[in-house]
Amino acid sequence: MIIAFTNFRYPAYIIYPYAVVKLLGLVVLWSPGLKTLKECTYSGFFFAFILAFFAHYMIGDGGQMTAVVAFILLITSYIFYKKIN
Repeated sequence: MIIAFTNFRYPAYIIYPYAVVKLLGLVVLWSPGLKTLKECTYSGFFFAFILAFFAHYMIGDGGQMTAVVAFILLITSYIFYKKIN
């Protein structure tokens, strides 16, 4: 995992805080209520997936389609979230 981050030229110390923030984002999305926090979480994941796409594209490892699939799933989830609420 550290090798994957160093290929992007990200510092290794950012791996664990980034993972914790993403896990907390999942907890917020799965929790009932917390509407304002959910909107912030959706926007955070939106930017994370967009930046992941461009990071994979720039180093040319072919992983950008994973970010595209994650982005499509995020948009789908957001649309259904808005229809329910």
